[in-house]
Amino acid sequence: MDPSSSSPASSAPPNPHLLPPSSTDPNPLNTPHSIASSSTSPKIGDILLGKYQIDHLLGRGSFAKVYQAHALSDRSNVAIKVLDKAKIVTAGLTERVITEVSAMRRLSHPNIVRLHELMATRSKIYLVMDLAPGGDLFSQIRHHRRSKLSESTARRYFHQLISALLYCHTRGVFHRDIKPHNLLLDADDNLKVADFGLSAIPETLKNGLLHTSCGTPAFTAPEIVRSGGYDGSQSDAWACGVVLFFLLTARLPFEDPSTPLMFIKMNSRCYSFPSSFPPMAKQVINGFLDPNPETRLSIKGVIDTPWFMKRSFSLESQVGSTSSSPLLELKSFDSMNAFDIITRSKSFNLSGLLEDGDRKREQKFSSNETVEVVLERVKEAAAKQGCVLKVEILAVAEKMLMVEVKEEGSVNGYEMISWDKLREDLQDILLFWE
Repeated sequence: MDPSSSSPASSAPPNPHLLPPSSTDPNPLNTPHSIASSSTSPKIGDILLGKYQIDHLLGRGSFAKVYQAHALSDRSNVAIKVLDKAKIVTAGLTERVITEVSAMRRLSHPNIVRLHELMATRSKIYLVMDLAPGGDLFSQIRHHRRSKLSESTARRYFHQLISALLYCHTRGVFHRDIKPHNLLLDADDNLKVADFGLSAIPETLKNGLLHTSCGTPAFTAPEIVRSGGYDGSQSDAWACGVVLFFLLTARLPFEDPSTPLMFIKMNSRCYSFPSSFPPMAKQVINGFLDPNPETRLSIKGVIDTPWFMKRSFSLESQVGSTSSSPLLELKSFDSMNAFDIITRSKSFNLSGLLEDGDRKREQKFSSNETVEVVLERVKEAAAKQGCVLKVEILAVAEKMLMVEVKEEGSVNGYEMISWDKLREDLQDILLFWE
């Protein structure tokens, strides 16, 4: 199981948000104690890093546990995903966790689970997120309602899903694991898209396309398993078709114990509708479940379909001005917010938090000098130590640069740079050194 997902803590409904406190947990009335750097998992009543009190366990997976907690400052409820650093590093899942956080910190939308805070100790990483007490749509339909949704309810959830995905796509984030299990419900019965562990961000694109095969087979677009790249927005669109079919039938369009046979059915469009299925909804699903991504109905295109527009609300009010939010925004210097800057620092960057304790091979600092001055000074300092450095510079404000310096090799046989010496040589151009 990947670190971004969690299985139930018991055999009762599979969504962790619906689980009661674990029977093995200590008495919640026990005197709470603070967790600052413990390698053990939190327990009921524990105070996490002086900010959150653990209420109960929601679910657990191979690399993570999810807890309900409340903030000590205002008693607001949150979900906290606790990741085991050592297990993630050993399993080679570091990049997946980094991608999940990188994607979530770009997003702030009423129908997306929000990442409020990132914290860490020596052995654990804590993701503080929105709590969705209503559980996931898969559990709601299969285990609680035991029936399909009404057309009006399915349309309302689907409006919110499309709103969230339009927002994600205009910010360069492609989910790649859209399924009812990852669509949660908040206390007001509004949909929240969750679990960005398999998502893609602009940095992973090659020639404008994605190339990694991933996702849950029953919801995965056929082109993802073919050779060559694929469009992340169109693969999400395919998954939307599968989700809508499930909401209106309580079953999946493609089900087969053999994954290869399942993909044969997808490519041949081998699925059927119940006789009473709404005709306009059928048109939407047929449009989404087109094995050719070039002719498939798009996320933007569905907004103009009769079924989607029926009793519609102002999608613009939820999506915002998505048309004016090009991908270039992600690279704009002045688009960075405080969270963007903080998460680039060593103390909050997951790539640093997940390192195995070996010597650091990179450092960061900020400066108010020009790019030319910084490059020249770093070049001179590296030459003095006989090292080759790679320098990346980001303008985070009009007169502030954030500089990342990485070891690339040696000139005179020395393989390790002295970061203390480099800091000393650059002292007069530094604002702060991380």
